[in-house]
Amino acid sequence: MEDQITKGQSVTLDGVTLNLSRPDRTKPEWIGQTEVLKQVLACWLVVDPRDFPLAPRIIGMPGIGKTTLAMVASQKRKQPLYIFQCTSDTRPEDLLVTPVLAESGKISYHASPLVSAMLNGGICILDEGNRMNEKSWASLAPLLDHRRYVESIIAGIQIQAHTEFRCCVTMNSDESTFEIPDYILSRLQPTLQLIMPSHRDEMAILKYHLPFASEDLLQRTVEFLQRSHQLDLDFSPRDGIHILQYALKRLSQNSDHPLSKDKAWKEAVEKVLGDEALDLDQMAARKRRALGAERLPLGLGDFFFGDDSPLHPDTDR
Repeated sequence: MEDQITKGQSVTLDGVTLNLSRPDRTKPEWIGQTEVLKQVLACWLVVDPRDFPLAPRIIGMPGIGKTTLAMVASQKRKQPLYIFQCTSDTRPEDLLVTPVLAESGKISYHASPLVSAMLNGGICILDEGNRMNEKSWASLAPLLDHRRYVESIIAGIQIQAHTEFRCCVTMNSDESTFEIPDYILSRLQPTLQLIMPSHRDEMAILKYHLPFASEDLLQRTVEFLQRSHQLDLDFSPRDGIHILQYALKRLSQNSDHPLSKDKAWKEAVEKVLGDEALDLDQMAARKRRALGAERLPLGLGDFFFGDDSPLHPDTDR
């Protein structure tokens, strides 16, 4: 495979020239949860010439750092990183090779970030994988097992992965546009769970992204996020960053009546998360009722008495 790669940004396979995607140059840091970082790196090890790397799926709530985790893991291995953003309308040719009509009237072929990683011996993150349809996933089936290749119908070529190629998939643990078929899930193993950060880690994350924020605003935001985690609400460190960013921008505005920190922070919560987020306990109670966790089957008492009535038969439930 190394012999097929030219010094430029193109590769020639079986007479077909592929223009490669550029790798991602972002250099994030990973804060906390060191064990899951070790788990990702373990998946990409090869312990014997007959062994193959694994393609783990990293799951967790949106905004918790799944993509950052995989990016930092690629840095640890010192390999070029490519990120493919999966969507509900991703087509197999989007995943592999896309034909582009040039001004000369000739067709040129462009390799996706995934195929570019395969050819350059890089790492590819398939981001938001549970947004992608089965037809696109099916095109990756031979890549995710011992065969380690894909076939581009558009370009009419088979593309074998470099021995150093690694990949992983991030998935949000919420409702998906598509359900990934079992034959694909069986290839995306193991499943690595990313949980909400601790108080200390969440403070470190916010300070890393917003080192210019005041200590009191940082503390207030972290306490808010930690309380939301306890109540099983879906607010993430990313939400906290956005709250702080907006509050700081509002405080920096020069006006005749500048906002107080308290008012700016509350406005930020309302604008970022909605006015319901200003009362987390009430929001959590509504969520539980919506999920039916606090609701018993309807009886006669439900028709004659309200939930707060002392005469309701289930008052002390």
